[in-house]
Amino acid sequence: MSPGVAIAYLQETRSRFHALKEQAERAVAQVPPDTFFVALETEANSIGLLMKHIGGNLRSRFRDFLTTDGEKGDRHRDREFEREPSDSVDSVMALWNEGWAHLSNALAELTPDDLLSTVRLRGEAHTVLQALNRSLVHVAGHVGQIVLLAKHAAGPSWRTLSIPRGGSEAFLREMLDRHRGR
Repeated sequence: MSPGVAIAYLQETRSRFHALKEQAERAVAQVPPDTFFVALETEANSIGLLMKHIGGNLRSRFRDFLTTDGEKGDRHRDREFEREPSDSVDSVMALWNEGWAHLSNALAELTPDDLLSTVRLRGEAHTVLQALNRSLVHVAGHVGQIVLLAKHAAGPSWRTLSIPRGGSEAFLREMLDRHRGR
């Protein structure tokens, strides 16, 4: 892989992860606190449990990313999907932020030469590039669930996170005007 492509990949990966975190947080900011742990049905996850899971996953995967297995011995994945008595909005947000901090630190330390290095997830070998892609897809799926649940919880007060319905043509014109001549 050429150094230029590797650098571009790392920059894009950082950007995409950042955008996902921001999207989830903008959605959750619209949710009444009493709905944070509400699930739509008994086998479904709440916003709080999805955020707890993502935080726990990122904490495990990206702490000592290049040197230890991504499934750490202190992770209890099954409990990430259970509301425990100590779980609160604040405690889940702390775990969420801790997981994202580990990811951010790991991404900041990666060099282009690291992308084809081997890391392990539950003993299975992955290149760093594969592990990053796997995590990005995983997080994106759960962020989509968080946004859907947040929209449901916010109801009519929901403010769109992207192009509003009926606004596609105006948005396209604005983008074309903004980028004309570049």
